Amino acid sequence: MAKSIVVDLEKCTGCRTCEIVCSTKHTGVSSPALSRINVIKWEFEGFWAPMFCQHCETPFCKSICPVGAIQSNKEAGTVDINKDLCIGCRMCMRACPFGAMGKDVQSGVFKCNYCDGDPMCVKFCETKALQWVDTSEIPVRNKRKAFEKFMKTVDFEMFVKQPTPEE
Repeated sequence: MAKSIVVDLEKCTGCRTCEIVCSTKHTGVSSPALSRINVIKWEFEGFWAPMFCQHCETPFCKSICPVGAIQSNKEAGTVDINKDLCIGCRMCMRACPFGAMGKDVQSGVFKCNYCDGDPMCVKFCETKALQWVDTSEIPVRNKRKAFEKFMKTVDFEMFVKQPTPEE
């Protein structure tokens, strides 16, 4: 059965330990810029949201990749990058609606791979805001609750072009 990382936004303190652990695990360097998980902060609202690859059922990154370097692994429930095929064009980075992909000079394009089934960010999350669960166990109400809090916190009006009186 596929597993996934679930975020409890009520428990996240924005400590960014997940970023440090992730970058250290994957690169040997403590650098949030090289992390596969990024904590987005809205300081004045007191809201933090860890963002990482959602391993989408229909991934935009996969559909836009010109060389087919991104593949879905249905058994593991992941979307993976084949480093041997990747040409580093970064089209996948532009296509990801979560901003969950990065690029490094040495390793090329990267994203969360759930640490091959043993995610370090979950292990080191002191508040247990990150949890590793079977996807069938993720309650819909938790998803709804997280989305409602996110919608209340983020002012999407600033992202939407408002029509001018002439339009």
